[in-house]
Amino acid sequence: MTALPYHAIPLVKGLPLVGNLPKFLRDPLANAQGLAEHGNVVRSRTFFETVTLLGPEANQFVLHDREGNFSSRGGWAYWIDQVFPGAIMAMDDPQHKHHRRIMQGAFKRQAMDRYVRDMGPVIEAVVGAWPAGRLLVFPQVKALTLNIAARVFMGLALGPEADRMNQAFVDTVAASLALVRRSVPPLAMWRGVRARRYLVGLMRSRIAEKRATETPDLFSQLCHARSEDGEAFTDDEVVDHMIFLMMAAHDTTTSALTTMFYCLAREPEWQERLRADAQALAPAHLALADLPGRERTEWVMKEALRLYPPLTSIPRKAARDCEFGGYRIPRGTPVGVSPIHTHHMPELWTEPTRFDPERFSPARAEHKRHAYAYLPFGGGAHLCIGQHFADMEVKAVMHQVLRRWRWTVPEGYRMPYQLVPIAKPRDGLPITLQPV
Repeated sequence: MTALPYHAIPLVKGLPLVGNLPKFLRDPLANAQGLAEHGNVVRSRTFFETVTLLGPEANQFVLHDREGNFSSRGGWAYWIDQVFPGAIMAMDDPQHKHHRRIMQGAFKRQAMDRYVRDMGPVIEAVVGAWPAGRLLVFPQVKALTLNIAARVFMGLALGPEADRMNQAFVDTVAASLALVRRSVPPLAMWRGVRARRYLVGLMRSRIAEKRATETPDLFSQLCHARSEDGEAFTDDEVVDHMIFLMMAAHDTTTSALTTMFYCLAREPEWQERLRADAQALAPAHLALADLPGRERTEWVMKEALRLYPPLTSIPRKAARDCEFGGYRIPRGTPVGVSPIHTHHMPELWTEPTRFDPERFSPARAEHKRHAYAYLPFGGGAHLCIGQHFADMEVKAVMHQVLRRWRWTVPEGYRMPYQLVPIAKPRDGLPITLQPV
């Protein structure tokens, strides 16, 4: 059967001028579900016209991409090039494969073992200083993950520059969705570009020291990383990777942890189950060898990431003419897939809006109903290189929090979510903390 031409793809126009942008920013899930009413291949407009491909088969077609139909660089460049140039997720092969091969050395088991040991004392110091009573989770967890990233990634304890570094990452991420794409003061892109300039200076001031002596932190590991062929990163490449990895590590992990706090506050029986698991383990700090035993914590983390994935959509650009769902997609077409839509499909998930961590248990394994049913870390060749680090950090943090604190939210409270560009609570998530 001959594929239909591009103009035959159903078009959801949205509002005049702004199209579907307001709905996408307000509620990406509702936006994607609205598009799905027109089929699994739909045209719509946000910043520009995009073809959205929906469902697990679409995810596999776009992300697995053995044929080379899609460009990750083409998808991400518009959004991040001014603030995160050189980000590994915005590279295509052979550059992507080359950088990933070198970077892999910084995430080997020996390095990960050091990272988890280094983060334990940081977690203890920060979590132990939280005050009993009312606490805003998001800013506190963001400060914690930034301190972890500084210690584990850069090998330093944050002092007065912590707030400035945190604001720099907030500004760079916000710039990715700036309506005005030029660096014009005092607009968002200008703030993002200025913030990047500060981060570049911070990283460059430490390059010589990190190159001179190999230390356990990720910064040093990237400076000394070599591929099997002896290839290494240039100074510029190290700086670009450090800025992007620091952002990704502390922003997305903060998102996942905040959602876990919310879910466990609303589901106290699950909070008590995880607390019993944490208290059953003698050491106050997790080691790498302890992680496989944190099975139920992993289910809760996965369920939090299913309900509220840090990235609700993943952009690509067609690198050549291709076909999907009976339609032709011309080269140069912006294309997107929607993890948050797939994560809520009733064909894949039992009662998809309900918090149900046991759906990830070996007995049910709903996430294995399709290889691309669950993709909080993307998929294919661009599967997030730091996903195991994120898993390790989340388990290490929750282990100490559960042993020290019990937390609640008022009856009937529902967290107001902002899902774009990163999932986070609009109100900071107020909870009540009590010592265990």
